[in-house]
Amino acid sequence: MKVVIFCGGLGTRLREETEFRPKPMVPIGGLPILWHIMKLYAAHGHKEFILCLGYKGEVIKEYFRNYHWNVSDVTMRLGASPQIQYHNQHLEEDWTVTLLDTGQTTQTAGRLKRALPFIDSDTFLLSYGDGLTNSDITASISFHQQGETIATVTAVPPASRFGELTLEGDKVSCFREKPEHEAGLINGGFFVLDRRIADYLPEHDCMFEQEPMRRLAADGQMRAFVHEGFWQCMDTFREQEILNDLWRSGRAPWKTW
Repeated sequence: MKVVIFCGGLGTRLREETEFRPKPMVPIGGLPILWHIMKLYAAHGHKEFILCLGYKGEVIKEYFRNYHWNVSDVTMRLGASPQIQYHNQHLEEDWTVTLLDTGQTTQTAGRLKRALPFIDSDTFLLSYGDGLTNSDITASISFHQQGETIATVTAVPPASRFGELTLEGDKVSCFREKPEHEAGLINGGFFVLDRRIADYLPEHDCMFEQEPMRRLAADGQMRAFVHEGFWQCMDTFREQEILNDLWRSGRAPWKTW
């Protein structure tokens, strides 16, 4: 199943890290947080990625163009006929990565719309390039397939600056972006979507978290897969350090591979 990842935002709250690189390339344990997200999906068997690039997208393109170089021990023979010998293989050799330029200022609904022509299945996965979890991706897909809705969102415990979900059973009956008060469950940013999502992406550019998600909720077309385990976004330097500390300690909950 293909995985769309939003990689184009400015990351303004992490300015000290994102002045020269996009937020998905900010390192956790010496590797981009984007790599950790992709490893999570790959551990569940999903290795076809569509990266929606925007701000400093060339940094992500360069990273994957030289991926073998970036992750391997190398011996180089210099001279008129240079040679490069890579000394180790890596588990990512069966990944397929589509690097899709979706515009510098395009918002998330527009980025998703531009990714749809590259998706050839009825169901696909969507995530942001700045959050980690140990949520069971396989279980969320099974949950989605048992229902008839267009969207399934992974709902996680609260942080007040994220979009609040109001549930009736497992149906999302209302969605509010960034409420003033702490919510019961919030949008964790890991989705299972049907291609019918195209009907909810307007002609004008907007955030996926605004008009499309509100319409899905109002139409009864969004369910919530509740995850009460680990989830952490990386919007600030403090949150980056939380993730780095977990990785350095060998206790990173998202490391399921």
